[in-house]
Amino acid sequence: MPNDDKLTPSNDKPIPAVSKPSSSKDMPMIPMSDWDLDDNPPMVPDYPDVPKALNENPNLVADPRNYPKKKPVKRETHPSGWTDMSHILPPEIHPLYKKAWLGALELNNRVVMAPMTRSRAALGNIPNTINATYYSQRCSAGLMISEPTQVSDQGIGYPGTPGISTREQIDGWKVVTAHVARTGGKLFMNLTHVGRISHPSLQPFQSVPIAPSAIQPAGEVFTPKGMMPFVVPRALEVSEMASIAEQYRQAARNAEDAWLDGIEIDAANGYLLDQFLRDSTNQRTDEYGGSIENRSRLLFEVIQAVCSVYPSQKVGVRLSPVNPLNDIFDSTPQETFEYVVEQLNRFDLAYIHVVEEHPSTFDFQRLRTLFRGKYIANGGYDAARAEAAIVEKTADFVSFGALFIANPDLPLRLRERRDYNAPDIATFYGGEAAGYIDYPSLPY
Repeated sequence: MPNDDKLTPSNDKPIPAVSKPSSSKDMPMIPMSDWDLDDNPPMVPDYPDVPKALNENPNLVADPRNYPKKKPVKRETHPSGWTDMSHILPPEIHPLYKKAWLGALELNNRVVMAPMTRSRAALGNIPNTINATYYSQRCSAGLMISEPTQVSDQGIGYPGTPGISTREQIDGWKVVTAHVARTGGKLFMNLTHVGRISHPSLQPFQSVPIAPSAIQPAGEVFTPKGMMPFVVPRALEVSEMASIAEQYRQAARNAEDAWLDGIEIDAANGYLLDQFLRDSTNQRTDEYGGSIENRSRLLFEVIQAVCSVYPSQKVGVRLSPVNPLNDIFDSTPQETFEYVVEQLNRFDLAYIHVVEEHPSTFDFQRLRTLFRGKYIANGGYDAARAEAAIVEKTADFVSFGALFIANPDLPLRLRERRDYNAPDIATFYGGEAAGYIDYPSLPY
């Protein structure tokens, strides 16, 4: 459509313009198109029709064109109670606290919450709202790894630990993941089977726990009736191995149904897969025992099963080469775990999560060198050690356990070198809110 000033002239006599007496008090309106979205006028507009007197003798306070631009402050308070303060943090911060990629996921920082048994699941080993609150309080971690979650009732080792094998458990985890997603967190599920670290009172039909070999672990296990000695486990038959891998496959399907971001396969801390890897607990003479190639066979079959559900770049493996927890050791740990880690490269996994022991003669850096994915270090790290590990490239991410129990805002405390809440060890396992979701965050 043509503009008004280019319309064809009419034969009619022009209508004389009505003159309006000018007033020195009249001010032109600033075009709305020149105002920004914050309702602030432009800082340096060019208006030739502004009265000359105002341009020669500007009143910098009264002239709306010189109002300072507002800088909105982002303060997003999440339902879990923590507040996003990223807008007031220094622009240049340590690499430990910057965004980084872990497999297929971009994480907000390199601080990871390690898997920790808390025994707060409801009847039926079903996650509930108190678990949802617990994880959402800690979602400032770049990645949270869930407490060890049994792949089946056969994998239960402690009362009150969550499972992922029933419809009720899946729905319970959905409550957790919904809270985590709403608060911007990332949550992987640690899938585990405790093997011989159990008791008939915890097993379906009071069955004897399973293991690679019928070797009784030293020590006691906590049961609904209190502490009781471990029993001699039943050695798995070769024909049963496929069912173990299938338990992990189905658990991964259920975790996907419950909206978990990824999977960590727990082959550490003396549980079933670790029992197969180490020669103190695996004394088999068939294709699942003897050489390290045979002892690692079940782990590789489990990884293959899980990766048939989740992309391999959303899967990691946890290892503890020299951790003696649950009465376990290996006669040649360096040789054993170098082979395991080198073979893990076949699966293109996102990471390995290694429980380190310091001091130790074990060369953990050798594992980092051999593995092509990311390396998460775990084992008594504080802020200074964690930052040094990132700078010196001895780790890609660092995970924290007990510190995260008592400090839901741990990444902020690490970064600002703030004091930590003192953990209440008596409430680590079992109970309700006390020692679980009542630890205070920093007051801002």
